[in-house]
Amino acid sequence: MNTQTAPQTSLDAARALLKQLEEQFPVIREHKALALGIDKQLRAQLQDVDKKTLRIALSLHTNTTPYLKSVEKAAHRTNLDGSPAGEIDEAHRARASEILRERFKKSIERRKAQEQAARAERRRAEKLQQLAEKFSSRH
Repeated sequence: MNTQTAPQTSLDAARALLKQLEEQFPVIREHKALALGIDKQLRAQLQDVDKKTLRIALSLHTNTTPYLKSVEKAAHRTNLDGSPAGEIDEAHRARASEILRERFKKSIERRKAQEQAARAERRRAEKLQQLAEKFSSRH
């Protein structure tokens, strides 16, 4: 019996494709800001690739922190062969910066919440230890 759902299978296929693309194309492996319409360049070189799987793989790639940092800081976009493919639109650069800020903010909030939980747990353990010592000394 197959327990995987179709979306999970599509995601797994996209991850496998992304790994293949990273091995085959240095611009993807190095997280360079890719040319707009890079999917057309990829489909021209990889005729047997499923369009939906490629779209998901590119979405996974372009939403990674290293890629967003590249879009934020790079001077231009890059074709598959490494040649320049035009400047990065300021709106795209600003969106990448915004997403990165949100991610880092959430990361800091998550870390603070974990630290607070750890402190509360230590206080709880200390109180329990004090109670245990208090009641064990009475006997």
